[in-house]
Amino acid sequence: MARTLLVVVDSDPAERRALVHSATAAGCDVLEAASVREAQIHLVRQRPDFMLIDLHLPDGDGFALARDVVATSASTRIALITGRPSVDSAVAALRLGAVDYLARPLDPVRVDALLASVAQAASRGAIDPAALLRELEHSGRFDHLIGRSAPMRRLYDGLIRVAPTNATVLLIGESGTGKELAAQTVHDLSERHDRPFVALNCGAISPTLIESEMFGHERGSFTGAERQHRGYFERADGGTLFLDEVTEMPLELQAKLLRVLETGSFMRLGTPREIEVDVRIVAATNRNPERAVAEGQLRADLYHRLNVFPITLAPLRERGSDIPLLADEFLRRLNAEHGEAKHFSAAMLDAMRRHDWPGNVRELRNCVQRAFILSDRELETPALGLSPAPAGASQVLAMPIGISLAEADKRLIFATLDQCDGVKKRAAEVLGISLKTLYNRLESYGLPSVETLDADGVEGVAPTPARNGAIDVELR
Repeated sequence: MARTLLVVVDSDPAERRALVHSATAAGCDVLEAASVREAQIHLVRQRPDFMLIDLHLPDGDGFALARDVVATSASTRIALITGRPSVDSAVAALRLGAVDYLARPLDPVRVDALLASVAQAASRGAIDPAALLRELEHSGRFDHLIGRSAPMRRLYDGLIRVAPTNATVLLIGESGTGKELAAQTVHDLSERHDRPFVALNCGAISPTLIESEMFGHERGSFTGAERQHRGYFERADGGTLFLDEVTEMPLELQAKLLRVLETGSFMRLGTPREIEVDVRIVAATNRNPERAVAEGQLRADLYHRLNVFPITLAPLRERGSDIPLLADEFLRRLNAEHGEAKHFSAAMLDAMRRHDWPGNVRELRNCVQRAFILSDRELETPALGLSPAPAGASQVLAMPIGISLAEADKRLIFATLDQCDGVKKRAAEVLGISLKTLYNRLESYGLPSVETLDADGVEGVAPTPARNGAIDVELR
C-alpha cells in the first residue's frame, strides 16, 4: 500500500521536528520546509496529499502559500498552524477549506488524531478519475498533464477508460507532446499504481547494449559484465514498463520483445533459465507506426501486439487555449525554484499564442526557461525565436552598448541555438567552439545539458522524484 505524502511547513526547528516525528509514526512519508520558498520547491517536484502550514513564515505569508496550494491542486488538503490565533484568521481558514486550524502550543493528542485520520483517509491508492476531473475544472491539471482544450479532454477520456484494464497502450504523437506523462498517468490510474513505473527510451541506448538493458545479464556473460544486472523487465515486475520510441528498437530485439509479450518470460544474457514477469506495456512513438511497418522499421506482428489501445496526443499548435496555461505553470515553477516573482510581458504572451511550436510542450518549456534567465522582471521575446524573420532577411542580434561581455556571450549562444533549431552540435560549429565547451556554458547558465533532448538525437539521464513506487531515474 502506497503511503500518504505530507509536507510540514514550519519555521520553528523544534516544532517542525516534532511534527515530522508524529507524522512518520502515523504512517506518512514526510517532507519538511522552513520557509515559503522551500515549500514551493517541494510543490514544483511533486504533489503532496496533505500539508501542515505555519501562517507566520520568515519569507512570506502562510495564508498566501495555502491559497496557492488550494488554487493549483484540488487534491491536496491543508491544515493551518498559528501562534497568534484570532477569529478572523480562523474564519479565513474555514473559507479556504482547511481541515483544521491549530493554535500554539499544539495539543499533542489533537495533532496525533489529525495525522492518524490524514494517513488513513489520504493513503495513496489509485488516483480517482472523478477527483482528477474536478481538479481539471479547478486548475487545468489532470494528474501529470496540463490542459483544458478539446484534444486534451479526449486524451483524458481515453486514459480513464484504458487505465483500469491490463490492455497494452500505444501512444502516438510528435516529440515533446507529453507521451511519458500520459504513460505515467495510465500507471497512476491503474491497479499497479503502487508498483514500479519504469521508462526506457529505445532510441537513446546503443543497439549493442539495449538487449542487456531490457533483459539483464549474468556476470561474465560478455566483456565488461563484472556483476549480475537486472534489466528493465525485472525492475518493472508487477508494474508498468514504458517503451518510448519503440520504432527505434533493432528488429532482432523486436522479435524477442514480442516473445516476452506473448509468454510473459525471458532469459537474461548468459543464462538459459527463464524468468517470469508480470509487466504492463505502454509503448510510444513519434512516427506513424503503419508507415514504420511499411518501411521495415517495425515488425508487423509486434505492431499489432502493441496496438491494442492506440491513443494519439495532439501537437501544441492544435491546443491553442492551453499555451498560456502551460507557460504560466512553467514560470510558476521557475519563480518558486529561484525565489523570484517574474512575469510575462504582453508582447511575449502574444508571441507565444501566435508561434507554431514545432517542438511542442518541450519547446515551450525551454523557451520560458531561456526567457526567465535573460530577463530581470518581465519576460520578453528577444532571441527566443518566436517571431520568424521574413524569407531572405539576415539574422541580426542587436545588443545595447555597455552590456557586459558575459551577458553578450550568453545572448549570442542562445540566439545561435535558436537559429540552429536547438541542435547543440550545429550551434557549436557555428560559434566555433567545441560541443563540450557549449555544454559547460549552458550548465553555467543554469541549463544542465542533461535536461533536454537535442534534435541530433543526444539523450540525457536526469533524476526525478520517486512517486508511487517509481524508479527514481528516468530516461528523457
